Amino acid sequence: MQYFYSDRVTELVSKCLQAQDMAYCPYSRFPVGAAILTADGSIITGCNVENASYGLTVCAERTAIQRAVAEGHRQFTAIAVTCDIKDRFVGPCGACRQVLMEFGSDWTVYLTKPDGTYKETTLSKLLPLAFSPEHLAKN
Repeated sequence: MQYFYSDRVTELVSKCLQAQDMAYCPYSRFPVGAAILTADGSIITGCNVENASYGLTVCAERTAIQRAVAEGHRQFTAIAVTCDIKDRFVGPCGACRQVLMEFGSDWTVYLTKPDGTYKETTLSKLLPLAFSPEHLAKN
């Protein structure tokens, strides 16, 4: 697991809370925000974007990773994720965990409450025994 200066974590958490405010969620009314820290120190945000055809909805974590990749980033060190649940920490859905795993298992994950408090974990802990690109490597 990687460790970051507390001011960098504070910035990452703040950006994910700000991203949540941009969520488009007229159906679930469940806004989610995410902020990814890239290996070069950039912070890329994302929010959930719902669709009337529910299966086309995109989660905040996947929005952030797609934006980051579109901007040329391929290496990531941390992600902060938040939603409106106040009494416990909530992690990314299974699909998002798998998408994040595409870019490595050694991510620090900050599960963030609306008040800015957070719990630190890792992607490996959130998705044990994950299927990853290494499983597709030719021997």
